[in-house]
Amino acid sequence: MPLTILGLNHTTAPVEIREQVVYSSDELPRALRDLVAHPGIDEAVIISTCNRTELFLEASLESTDSALAWLKDDQKLSPVAEDSLFQLAGDAALQHLFRVACGLDSMVLGEPQILGQLKEAYRQADAVGTVGPIFSRLFGHTFSVAKKVRTDTKIGSSPVSVAYAAVNLANQFFAGFQQHTALLIGAGSTMELVAKHLARKKIGRLFVANRDFSRAQSLAAQFDGFALPLSELAGTLPDADILISSTASPNLIVDLEMMNQAVRSRKRKPVFAVDIAVPRDIDPQISALSDIYLYSVDDLKQVILDGQSQRESAATDAKRILDEETERYLNMERARDVAPLITALRDQGNEVRQAVLAQAERRLAKGADSREVLDYVTAALLKKLLHQPSVSLRAAGEKSDETLIEAARVLFGLSDASKENKK
Repeated sequence: MPLTILGLNHTTAPVEIREQVVYSSDELPRALRDLVAHPGIDEAVIISTCNRTELFLEASLESTDSALAWLKDDQKLSPVAEDSLFQLAGDAALQHLFRVACGLDSMVLGEPQILGQLKEAYRQADAVGTVGPIFSRLFGHTFSVAKKVRTDTKIGSSPVSVAYAAVNLANQFFAGFQQHTALLIGAGSTMELVAKHLARKKIGRLFVANRDFSRAQSLAAQFDGFALPLSELAGTLPDADILISSTASPNLIVDLEMMNQAVRSRKRKPVFAVDIAVPRDIDPQISALSDIYLYSVDDLKQVILDGQSQRESAATDAKRILDEETERYLNMERARDVAPLITALRDQGNEVRQAVLAQAERRLAKGADSREVLDYVTAALLKKLLHQPSVSLRAAGEKSDETLIEAARVLFGLSDASKENKK
């Protein structure tokens, strides 16, 4: 059955739509089991990040409609969100998977985080039991392709990331960071990158707030910052000149009232805020408050585009590799499909050989001349092996079945006798 991909991403839907279609790590096992419970869906992997939620399915074409209906119902999608969904199958789906793994389909061209996220999505599906032999081969090849692209091209040079874009935009907003305070909400890999970029620009003070206080402490300690639990966020918010948030929370972390109180305490000092999370952590209504400059992950696109021009030529090389690897994988799968037929053909040939050999041994036991037995063996093998192909070719000739006739000519490496006779 063909690979099918359903979902949406930053190219088909803005953040306000993408945040309607998100699966947390806790939700993934249930969702994966629901998918493979559908008749015709044998294997499934789900990747859900701030930029995409995509379902990779080994499924029949008929079951794809069932999966699409399930996704709409499971996520309670609005009509607008439904219109943002895309569907790919076969070669197009394979190309898309490779592009995702290599970072060619990312908002940040060539960014490396997506490969780790895809590997984690595969690991989770494998742990749940929704990965079988086909996806095991497919994703193994996908990860090899991504490694080859990064090794053989400069797609990963001149690093540009969402974290870099957020800090770079803040740097355009403030002349310098030394006299300013940054508050980071979240302690994952993205926020660690944000903290690194802020530290390089010599941020004055750094606070890290997280639901898991120990993770906040660990991240803050790397950069001489201060950690706090989310329960103390309101008390620290008035100190934040730069606010950057990226958590996996399904609910808002900073609401309108909380920010309104912080603004009053700041006495017209501006706040630069970036919400990288999907679903969003910061209430978008906050952008209407005076002296608040709020950006979403989609607003960072131009900053990212400005910094990735050096990767464009590398992307051309990467596309060539992807085309080659797509064809190579498809050839391997096609060869695998015909393997049982080759085995059956060999088994049939061996049965004929064994039968002729047994008859030859009986003739030798009766004292027959060895030369006579050899003539018998070769003639009997030739007759038995060519009997069915000869019958089929005669029938093809009677029906003018040129397709079968040409296939036989190619299969047995024969020249066109009719053309030879005309010479």
